[in-house]
Amino acid sequence: MIFLKTPEEVEKLRKSCLLVSETIAAVGALIRPGITTLELDRRAETFIRDHGAEPAFLNYKGFPNTLCTSVNDAVVHGVPNERPLQEGDIISVDCGVKWNGWYGDSAYTFSVGAIPTRVKQLMADTKASLLLGIAMAVPGKRIGDLAFAIQEYCEKQHGYGVVRELVGHGIGKKLHEEPEVPNFGRRGQGIKFVPGMVIAVEPMINLGKRQVYTSDQDGWTIYTDDHQPSAHFEHTICVTSGEPDLLTTFAPIESAIRKNPVLQDSI
Repeated sequence: MIFLKTPEEVEKLRKSCLLVSETIAAVGALIRPGITTLELDRRAETFIRDHGAEPAFLNYKGFPNTLCTSVNDAVVHGVPNERPLQEGDIISVDCGVKWNGWYGDSAYTFSVGAIPTRVKQLMADTKASLLLGIAMAVPGKRIGDLAFAIQEYCEKQHGYGVVRELVGHGIGKKLHEEPEVPNFGRRGQGIKFVPGMVIAVEPMINLGKRQVYTSDQDGWTIYTDDHQPSAHFEHTICVTSGEPDLLTTFAPIESAIRKNPVLQDSI
């Protein structure tokens, strides 16, 4: 069942989503060679709790941390650890919060210092595909239109691998609600968008092939089969009678990037 949100409920969701955006910005400000993803995770948990909310991912289905920190060939669900970040890494920071019973969810991929041009382009194209997909989330269009827009741009136009095993999702009083929001599909297929529908759109795009596998060490981290880098960006949005309403925002994140020279290739 898809739970449509009232305007009042959307404003509660917006507050959660803005806190997610501010948390990712605070984490981005700390990224540098030598810092560990576990330290980033600790800082994120403190930031969220200091703002009167709870980390949404912590203990969710047994996940052990506040952030998913996915480095280089890790696509998503990376478990924070003691490995220091290195010059030339990329890192997806995926964060969720629960505030007053409502969830927010977003992700952004950062560079750690200078990165190869083709990896920087992957990041830019993945973020562009997110916005192309979101533009389809209007009344009269369907989930398949959104999915097709992302797949066409990433796969057909740029030759990237579009991950099939993981999808976006509805969100509200649960972190994951219906409907599923894939990044691949056919135009005109799937559920119709209607006002009040709130979804998390999150393209996961590989520089190489689309195939992935789950780590047998931590049971969570999803890696690319060919160990090529992967990028991941995510917005939570609300479908309206007009243009989609972005409940999360990259503005504070990109402000933090501009203030941190280590993140020079992140925009």
